[in-house]
Amino acid sequence: MVYGQILHQPDDCFINVNVGGFRQRMDHTVLRRFPQTRLGRLLCCSSKEAILELCDDFSPFDMEYYFDRSPSFFCYILNFYLTGKIHLVDGLCVVSFVQEIEYWGIKERHLDLCCSSRFLELMEQTCWDRTSEDQQLQSSGSSAASAEELTALEDNKEIFEGSWCADVRRSVWIRFENPGFSTSAKVMAVASVSVVFVSIVAMCLNSMPDFHRVGSDEKHVENPVLAWFENLCILFFSAEFTLRLAVAPSAKSFLLSPLNVIDLLTILPFYVTLICDKMSEDKNTELENVGKVMQILRLMRVFRILKLARHSAGLRSLGATLRHSSREMGQLVLFLSLGVSLFSALIYFAEQESKVSELQTIPIGWWWATISMTTVGYGDTVPVTSAGRLIGTLCIVCGLLIVALPITNIFNKFSKFHQR
Repeated sequence: MVYGQILHQPDDCFINVNVGGFRQRMDHTVLRRFPQTRLGRLLCCSSKEAILELCDDFSPFDMEYYFDRSPSFFCYILNFYLTGKIHLVDGLCVVSFVQEIEYWGIKERHLDLCCSSRFLELMEQTCWDRTSEDQQLQSSGSSAASAEELTALEDNKEIFEGSWCADVRRSVWIRFENPGFSTSAKVMAVASVSVVFVSIVAMCLNSMPDFHRVGSDEKHVENPVLAWFENLCILFFSAEFTLRLAVAPSAKSFLLSPLNVIDLLTILPFYVTLICDKMSEDKNTELENVGKVMQILRLMRVFRILKLARHSAGLRSLGATLRHSSREMGQLVLFLSLGVSLFSALIYFAEQESKVSELQTIPIGWWWATISMTTVGYGDTVPVTSAGRLIGTLCIVCGLLIVALPITNIFNKFSKFHQR
């Protein structure tokens, strides 16, 4: 038989398809409805070489095409040719499903409505998992690694091979990064969290007037007891950071880790403040604003609260959620910006004739619309006219809807990351 005759057979002819032992007779008319699919392209082949590019084997005598694919999944392919829609396969990984439909030349747009939303959700979750795994593998020397990676790190001696004191560094590193490794690792984790809490309490007490002290020059100075606790905590943080940096498999990956950057920000202000104090004692004329600089540096002590993220799965889940929710956060900001701009202009025109109303300018209306749409409701600026109150009601209702829509997706992502 000449292969060119395949193309010129009448439309009521059939081809025999053999998929993993499952045989099916298929009409040319059905296949020509989807000419871009693999079976549809077979009808356009005029040589055996072209046919074998689309199937695994071919029998000219029986007009049978052989495919070494899953016969159970091919039932869904048959249903696609009959109905024009493909459905998700229960129990089949979404990645395998995508590979199968790509092989048969079926596009994702052919998914039926009943399966499209579930498919998108599964694909999005798979993308999160792959992205998170890639990031964790790249920063395996950081504290953001997962428990599974830390367990693998315990048995992977190749990371430290060829370096100085490899066994000692590996042992210390695992105890710092995996609190569940041993009793000593748990003790180190508890000690680190305890010092963080002591530092936060000391910082809070230092802001209270009852703990203030007045120096010889009638200026407020830090309470000596609280200052001693502060120095002790900074000494502990510095020793912990230095030791972890010394035993880290990669210093570059260690310093680029977000949690380690937070640790560094909790330490640096203390030493910079010491340097500024020494320079101010010398009465250097170039340091007139050193007091303001020191206030800013002391304010940076609040970053030590974020150190708790190292030992809190909830805080790490929150960070991962915000990192993977940039689109939802952008939508939330965009919706709020549009709503604030619209209602600030409306409330201005509704209240401008009232002499007792404070909403006499659109910038003031921005403030009112912001606290109304976010349902904060300070009550410092309120409409007084009937039209203004109606606009205020609409502003609050729209704010609830605008904030609720993206927040739902963000919450779902947080739940999935926390569950992982």
